[in-house]
Amino acid sequence: MTELRFDDRVAVVTGAGRGLGRAYALLLASRGAKVVVNDTGASLTGDGADPGPAGQVVDEIRSAGGDAVVCTESVATAAGGAAIIDAAVQHYGRVDILIHNAGTVRRAPLVQMSSDDFDAVLDVHLRGAFHVVRPAFPLMRDAGYGRIVLTSSIGGLYGNHDVANYAAAKAGVIGLANVAALEGAAANVKCNVIVPSAVTRMAEGLDVSAYPPMEPELVAPVVGLLAHESCPVSGEMLISVAGRVARAVVAETPGVFRPSWSIEQVSEQLDAIRDANAPLVFPVVPDGHAEHLRYSFEMARGLRHG
Repeated sequence: MTELRFDDRVAVVTGAGRGLGRAYALLLASRGAKVVVNDTGASLTGDGADPGPAGQVVDEIRSAGGDAVVCTESVATAAGGAAIIDAAVQHYGRVDILIHNAGTVRRAPLVQMSSDDFDAVLDVHLRGAFHVVRPAFPLMRDAGYGRIVLTSSIGGLYGNHDVANYAAAKAGVIGLANVAALEGAAANVKCNVIVPSAVTRMAEGLDVSAYPPMEPELVAPVVGLLAHESCPVSGEMLISVAGRVARAVVAETPGVFRPSWSIEQVSEQLDAIRDANAPLVFPVVPDGHAEHLRYSFEMARGLRHG
């Protein structure tokens, strides 16, 4: 198979100073991309700043013959997000690829989580995604080309203890990605979600002794395909964990129709309502929203049975 390269493409990778983001930046640069390495160098909780991590990744890329620049602006504000995208435009004239990977963790049980800690995590993961997508999207749309990869988590899909802020943010990213995929479809702007698992500093404090190999480099090729011009999908979620790559979907049961319902009838029919033996999947692109409604309306009109 011909090597998939990124020659003359300009990529922005947030949170690229360490872990997964570093692996993405190094891979894209090794395949010819010009990379804006964005990282504030903050602590795991988002405090402080250090230009060192981003600078080290840029040095690695340049030492290997690649092209990269540092950007230490924060995705947590609209101004910071705009400055990150502007760094690509100022240095390289455009932005073709946007990978939002930046993240922080502030753990606490739900009954103890403060509003400040909830907001601080949403500021980076969810609002941060919007803060970089919003300025990049019109540039991509006007150019007739773009690849956006946003980062969710199995915590966003299934929840997890002590991370209500993180789980809420990662679930929200999926909705943002779906809208970008829909609104970008006509202009060849594709947006997908990576759901990665890797042992990085975000695993600090967790017992990972029984984990199989889970290096960031196992995830990077999946993100590489989603960022490539040949990527055939948009509005999808790909999971990458310990070498396993899979697709995650939102599925519905066929459901049950009645012209009217009582609480008791819902209770009586609950097993049938929940029966997932024949799940339905409505792909985001071209129009999962409309397909969902169409299916439901046809059942209401007697054109389908459930």
